[in-house]
Amino acid sequence: VATNNSRVDEPAGRIDTKAKKDSVITNLFRGGRNTLFSQTASFSYTLPLAKIPALDFVTANIKYQATYKWIGASRLAVNLGNFLENGQQKEGTVQMDFNRLYQKSKLLRQLDVPSNIEDRDRWRNRYSKVTDSVTNKLGKRVLRTRKILNKNAMPYVSTPLKVFGKLLTSLKQANISVGELGSTRLPGYTDSTQYLGQNFKSMAPGFDFILGKQVDSNWLNRKAAKGLITKDSSFNYLFQQNYDQTITASATLEPVRDLNITVNIKKSFSKNYTETFRFIDTTGGTNQKFMHLTPYSTGGFDVSYIAFKTLFGKFDPNRVSETFKTFQNNRVVLSRRLGKDNPYTQAQPGRGLQADGYYYGYGKYAVDVLIPSFIAAYTGQNPENVSLIKQTDGRTKTNPFRSILPKPNWNISYNGLTKIKGMEKIFNSFNVSHAYNGSLSMNGFTSALLYQDVSRFGYPSFYDTVSKAFIPFFLVPNVSIQEQFSPLLGFDMQFTNQFQAKFEYAKSRTLSLSLYDYQLSEQRSTEFSIGAGYRKRGLKAPFGLKLPKFLGGKKTLENEISFRMDYRIRDNVTANSRLDQDNNFATGGSREITITPTIDYFLSNRVNLKFYFDQRKVKPYISSSAPTTNTRAGVQVRISLAQ
Repeated sequence: VATNNSRVDEPAGRIDTKAKKDSVITNLFRGGRNTLFSQTASFSYTLPLAKIPALDFVTANIKYQATYKWIGASRLAVNLGNFLENGQQKEGTVQMDFNRLYQKSKLLRQLDVPSNIEDRDRWRNRYSKVTDSVTNKLGKRVLRTRKILNKNAMPYVSTPLKVFGKLLTSLKQANISVGELGSTRLPGYTDSTQYLGQNFKSMAPGFDFILGKQVDSNWLNRKAAKGLITKDSSFNYLFQQNYDQTITASATLEPVRDLNITVNIKKSFSKNYTETFRFIDTTGGTNQKFMHLTPYSTGGFDVSYIAFKTLFGKFDPNRVSETFKTFQNNRVVLSRRLGKDNPYTQAQPGRGLQADGYYYGYGKYAVDVLIPSFIAAYTGQNPENVSLIKQTDGRTKTNPFRSILPKPNWNISYNGLTKIKGMEKIFNSFNVSHAYNGSLSMNGFTSALLYQDVSRFGYPSFYDTVSKAFIPFFLVPNVSIQEQFSPLLGFDMQFTNQFQAKFEYAKSRTLSLSLYDYQLSEQRSTEFSIGAGYRKRGLKAPFGLKLPKFLGGKKTLENEISFRMDYRIRDNVTANSRLDQDNNFATGGSREITITPTIDYFLSNRVNLKFYFDQRKVKPYISSSAPTTNTRAGVQVRISLAQ
């Protein structure tokens, strides 16, 4: 799809001469002056796996979309050039239905079929003996016995084999999705556009750019060498590139009947790059060239992660935790690992291992030391094995945290308790649930303008005398770990007598390490909630009393009435810790108690009456805040006018 906007320019003043009129007519028949050309091309393809019997359980799709824009320069600043923009979106998805794969096996199909003694005997006797009279090579009649297989006999699967088979075939579905977004904005482009956004005289900008290719500095240099980039001395626009990558995967498992497990992982990465690509005349005409000035990158990184190994330890907001002490001790180990890898650490006398136990350039507050030390301590990893940060490549697609791999999160539910003999007489449904979600993120990182790698070893070489550390390629302001068991354990019960009950116990933690002031903020939350409900039709008024007239004026409620009571206790506390300071202090937190009883009654199919009470008590854990109690109570009348 392509769209071109153009404008028919008119001469200044009134159109009252033949020359002016001819100019307007000529511009009109030429199609005017192009001001905006935009184009979108898309492609999608589904792999023909359905035609392959062994792979028909897999569905795979690929998609590609390219966008392109040419934006004409303002008439007031023609010398500054036009704008070129392009973008690309790539996506690939794979869906696997393993149930369909398992159905290809006669044996695996029997895992879900109840077996009995008759099935076992039928399977054991699937071969029958048949005696025939045949003529041998000597012309004599002889008897021959052969076995005949009953092809309709289904395999018999014993109970132990079924359990083992269920575990082997517990994976039911799996989905994988990978997506990339990229865009480029180039100012100062001096060429025009024709068909398909291409100028066929200069063959610029090229079909690769039109179809979404994300260009590099070499491409810019070639266009500048052809005279396609403005040389105006007042040009100061930024060349911009953006990149986003998202990877998600999920799997559904059912190791036993009614036990459902969903596992998922995710990873997202984004980077924005800018530079000033302009013509420079530094010596009055003898040293004229295009230069890439002020390169600058920003970005963010987020992965699903697991950190609960340190969640259940003792925690006192006013005392330094053992995990934080481990974090501090890990720094020496990471400094040694980084110092031995970086050749600049040993390049001159006086470098190498310092008197404080840290290696030159990798002191206790170096970013490359703090990040893996923090991750190792709060996720329970060995500091000798935790991944290091590789920050030596400024390309837009390069992820400096690619060594940090995503880890699975999960959701588990089981609703098979009612299948136990006798339980069905008590419960209509009984669901047990458990879920964990965790993430590790580093957002807002920026490229360091003082980074140097003078010998191109792939390691930082510029030593900052203030921080006593090598300046890394990227500066990371903050590292965050978030995790929650929501719930850690939950029960949801529906009784046969219309009674309902619900119980949930949840825990969560948020860790935020500032790499500017070397302070860790830790917020913990524990929540306990109980809910109960009851529904009844034909409820009688107590003591033989009559109900109010608006409820019918009778002794019995004709419609259904619902009672509900929810009670929740939530403890949350926030504590701050500073590196190399033996103190810890609470900065916030409270205990919240909430009680919400409600009564719902349908006067008719259009009118609903609700009595409610909602009370929330908050008791702060710090003296700077006062306890509060909020109470709401009342009656709600809902009238439905829908047909």
